[in-house]
Amino acid sequence: MLEIFVMGYCLYFALNIYTSFMQVGYIKNARNLEPIILEKNKYYEAANYAVEKEKLAIVSSFYDFIIFFMWIGFGLSFLDSLVTVEQTWLKAVVFIDLFIIVNWVLTLPFDLYKTFKLDKKYGFSNMTSSLFIKDTIKTGILFLIFGSIVIAGISFIIENLPSWWIWGFAFIFAVIIIINMVYPLVRDKMFDKFEPLKDKDLESKIEKLLDEVGFKSSGVFSVDASKRDNRLNAYFGGLGSTKRVVLFDTLVEKLTHNELLAVLGHELGHFKNGDILKNIGIMGVVMFVFFGIFGNLPEELFLGLSLNQEPATIIAIFMIFSPILSFFLMPLISLISRHNEYAADEFGSNLQSKNDLVNALLKLANENKSFPLSHPIYIFFYYSHPPLVERFKELGYDVHNSSKDALKEELNIDE
Repeated sequence: MLEIFVMGYCLYFALNIYTSFMQVGYIKNARNLEPIILEKNKYYEAANYAVEKEKLAIVSSFYDFIIFFMWIGFGLSFLDSLVTVEQTWLKAVVFIDLFIIVNWVLTLPFDLYKTFKLDKKYGFSNMTSSLFIKDTIKTGILFLIFGSIVIAGISFIIENLPSWWIWGFAFIFAVIIIINMVYPLVRDKMFDKFEPLKDKDLESKIEKLLDEVGFKSSGVFSVDASKRDNRLNAYFGGLGSTKRVVLFDTLVEKLTHNELLAVLGHELGHFKNGDILKNIGIMGVVMFVFFGIFGNLPEELFLGLSLNQEPATIIAIFMIFSPILSFFLMPLISLISRHNEYAADEFGSNLQSKNDLVNALLKLANENKSFPLSHPIYIFFYYSHPPLVERFKELGYDVHNSSKDALKEELNIDE
């Protein structure tokens, strides 16, 4: 059984590397073409950023490959010998907490390089050392408190309930729903500064738009995202009474009112089309399959890893091998997601106007330096959103024949 999982991981690793190399080669070739969607300088810069980011991903994949064999070769059994706690639930908490902390330490150099080297080089990251340390400490505290409670809960279910994987699925699914409800409140109190929009005219327009589609929210907020990153974004956060519209301060600064409304119209399209509930349903099905597999693992798998079959080791094996299943399920999930994005674009353009949505997407692409072209196999595995070229095509905007003067006018670019 262990051999099957190892072969699955090796196939997952090989496909990861292959798609990354295909993407790097494709973008290097596309970089020499006549720029589309992006202004010329940003086109080349976006291509270079995409290539460097993918090269980092390749190195990271090889590094993860080594860590994987470290864990299954001796790491899990060594960690098991260190944690000699008798209470099963407490052993699971200590074991998994240490497992996660070790993985975090091992992968920290890549996070630091991307944040402080790569993203700063291309003008994205505004992160400071002190803010990074503060964020890390706060995240660590939240994990040690709430993560440990969840680990203890699932450990109790594994140990005491028959067909534990069904109850474990229900428990974790409920936890995820609760997290989505309280996340905006936690984010507000511990990480970001949420403020009501200072532009009351814009706030009034947004509230009118929300009323038009029947979206009930607890308010419209601007968040000081620029203290960490310069990219533009907006999202609807929370569930139920905690739902809120959140605009990055960078987005409010760069987009006109009509363009902002078009972006929100796209997001409201997801709400109106029931995509949020669909995504929750898909997530539930995937999780149920995962729990069904990892809840019925044969004892020989644990013997092959020199481990006892108990809550701590079951959870660790779930965490090590679940990325394999996720990877092979992603093409189907991404295909559904891309279909939903097209429908949301159509809804948003009808709610506001196609021209406003096109202009907003042009600005988002340029400010976020999103390279508009990707290798088809890379899109197949990783793109939850359609490629920019295809999105513009569906909106009736010809990225190849639009004049440079028109592009400059839409982007407000001065020579």
